[in-house]
Amino acid sequence: MTWTYLLVAGIFEIVWATGMKYSDSFRNLLPSIITISAMVFSFFFLSKALKTLPLGTGYAVWTGIGTIGTTIVGIILFGEPRDLSRIFCILLILFGIFGLKLVSTQ
Repeated sequence: MTWTYLLVAGIFEIVWATGMKYSDSFRNLLPSIITISAMVFSFFFLSKALKTLPLGTGYAVWTGIGTIGTTIVGIILFGEPRDLSRIFCILLILFGIFGLKLVSTQ
């Protein structure tokens, strides 16, 4: 269940990072509410995962999921660059997440 909590926390991180873009510095009410709610849920599920996962592993995976997800969202929704070097670097993060999962005792 620990890794599921961490995955859910990472998904909520993607939501709040994307929501910040839409909130226009918290001037738009609905995106602001969604962003703040997603932050709360993200931190809640991260804290649940960190009860059993080492801090470094949990935090690295959480931010990795957020990084990968927000990069994909940026490419799809905001037309951000999708050049090969950027994709390669994102794949390195993904392999790092898989590596941390493989060496984890949880």
